[in-house]
Formats: sequence, C-alpha cells, structure tokens
Amino acid sequence: PALVIAPTSVCGNWMAEALRFAPSLTLHLYGEGDRDAMVSKAAAFDVVVISYTLLQQGGERFSGKPWHTVIADEAQAIKNATAKRSQAAFELQADFRLALSGTPVENRLAELWSIMRFVNPGLLGTLPKFNERFANRIERDRDRAAQQMLRRLIGPFLLRRTKTQVLQELPPRTELVIEVAPEPAEAAHYEALRRQAMTEAAMALQSGASGQARMNILAQLTRLRRAACDPRLATAEFPTHGAKVQAFSELASELVANGHKALIFSQFVDFLSILRQPLDAAGISYQYLDGSTPAAERTRRVAAFQAGEGDLFLISLKAGGFGLNLTAADYVLITDPWWNPAAEDQAMGRAHRMGQLRPVTVYRLVSKGTVEEQIVGMHNDKRALAESILGEGDAASLPSTEELLALIRGS
Repeated sequence: PALVIAPTSVCGNWMAEALRFAPSLTLHLYGEGDRDAMVSKAAAFDVVVISYTLLQQGGERFSGKPWHTVIADEAQAIKNATAKRSQAAFELQADFRLALSGTPVENRLAELWSIMRFVNPGLLGTLPKFNERFANRIERDRDRAAQQMLRRLIGPFLLRRTKTQVLQELPPRTELVIEVAPEPAEAAHYEALRRQAMTEAAMALQSGASGQARMNILAQLTRLRRAACDPRLATAEFPTHGAKVQAFSELASELVANGHKALIFSQFVDFLSILRQPLDAAGISYQYLDGSTPAAERTRRVAAFQAGEGDLFLISLKAGGFGLNLTAADYVLITDPWWNPAAEDQAMGRAHRMGQLRPVTVYRLVSKGTVEEQIVGMHNDKRALAESILGEGDAASLPSTEELLALIRGS
C-alpha cells in the first residue's frame, strides 16, 4: 500500500485528483471510519491519505506498517528535524520515498537536511556534522567550495522544474507594491511602539543570554508587523482603523466592480477578521479559510469559490498558502509581507498555476515607514540562499541578531 502525508488543507485535493487520474486505486482518507482497520487492512492498490497532525498522533500505528511508497507533500512541513511530526515521518518504513516541495529551503540549510533525512537517511550525515561541513560554511562564510559539494551530493536525488519549464503556456504574472501612507496618529502610534521595542531589545541584549535576546527581538518585530497592518492589532483601544484597512477596502471594491476575483492572504488571522468588516458592510461576497476551518469544510469552500460562489477568498497564509487550486481568481493580495518570500510565492501560486487562463496580478500592501518596507527588501537575500543550492546562484547569509535589531531601528 501507499501512504500520502499532506497538510490538512491539501488532503481533500489529493483524494479528488487521485480519483480523477488514477481510478484503479482505492483511496482512504485517514480519520474517517475505523482507523485501525484502515491501516491494518491496507494492501496493494490502496492509498491512505493522512495529515501531518494525524500522523504525529498515530505514529506507532504507521511506523509498524510496511509501505511500498510514502509521499510527503509540502515537505517543508518536516523542515524542523527535532519536531514530533518530523520524527514520525522519519520512522516510517517504505521501499520508496518521495518528498514534494516548492520551498525546500525557506530559511536555513538545516531544513534541507531534514527533508533529505526523510528521503535518503544518512546521505548528508548527522545534523551536527552537516552544520559543520556545509551549513555554517555556506550561510556564514559563503564558502563556494562547500556550496558546490553540497549541490553535487543532493543532485542525483533532486528533480527540480520551474513553473516556466513545466507550464510554458501559463499566462504572465505581474507583481506590484502598493505603498500605504499611515495617518499621523497611526504613524505616531507606530513610532512609540518602535522606541519601546528598541528599549526592550537593548535590555534583552544586556542580559547576556543571546538566544533569549534574539527571541525577544523577534517578538518585538512581530508586534511592529502587526501594528503596521492595523494599530488595533497592537493596541486594542486605538480609536480608528488603520490606513491599510481603508486601502484594502477601496481596492477590493474596485476589483469586484470590474468583475475580478481575488485571493486575500494574511499571516494574522485577527487581521483577516478586521478585513472582513468593510466587506460585510459593502455586501461583497467572500469565502474564508484559516487553521480552525475543518478539513471537509475547507474542501467545500474551495470548490464553491471555483464554482463562482464569492468574489474574494480570505485565507490565512499558513493554512492555505500551498496545495490549493484557486484559478477562479486572477488577482492576489498579500496584505502583510511575510519573512519568507517562498511562502508568498506559494500563496501566489494558488491562482497562478495550471488551469489559469488569465494574466494574474499580485498586489503587496506595504505600510510606509514601517518594518514592512525592510522585510520586502530582505526577500532577495532569502531567495538567493535557496538558489545557491538548488540552482546556480551564490549563497546569501541570513539575518543575524544585529541585523534583526537594525530592522527595529529602521536602518
């Protein structure tokens, strides 16, 4: 039997596509019916589809079963080798393993080690040895010899195809940044938070615990990012909505009035709740998806949007930024830039993919004078890191604690 592991939001898509392209297979969605019997009785031509969460919960049941094929879809889900879900995937017995990912390196090369540990255990040695031989030398020292050696090691086990290679007929995608100028009160509120963040970050650095100081700085940056979306996300009693909400409302109304459908992405679920308010007031129909949406309901809402129910689809970046087919939309709005540009690329790919017949336009809403401007500027360095190993580019280093602190400073 075969086992497919995928994010919850993608499991329904695996069921539908497998039934469409491989009708001779018998598909089982784990979680429905008798779970023990589904696994124990699985045999040739049976395919069990399971979410990473349920695999983690029922690890022993699956590790004790010999599988012919195991597929890890959106394999960046196991990028942290110490996480329980990754450990559950590592313990599976399989004759053949396949990891599918559009973002195998999101932040650090250790993520690539974890995915290769699943696909080909032992190829890259232990994680400490990998860090010593490759990760530290590439990320910190930009050692081209180490970069080339790692590329040669993984090359025979890697099939990389870019979207333009596979889908030459795909319509063009245009990306535009919309700069949103905060109102004076909002700008003053953000500046007060920034100065407070600087003070707290400095105190954390003086404590001498570098790891804790870095976590503190990241927490301060998250608060600033939330304030850049809407001041009420950082200060609940702030009296009015932010300029970005107004800009979104105007843009959404314009798109709908001109017959377009759009996907709306945010990392922050509570910001999506705020964005729903002007849509409800204007009578604009939409679908909604976040991490709390049940799997069956996710599948229903995706199908409904594709069938024309709803002009907009509001989606949390983590819950729906990958694996979904939403080609009914020809616009994508990234309402808050994410640290990792690969996650944004995945989100755009929900509309810009096979089956899309119209040009796709992507808008990024960026608050002027905030950390969002600098995050967008960091994207090229992160893309270069992945390209240095998977393609032909040179390695780029990742932000140090001092560089993160510079984001708070605004320099």
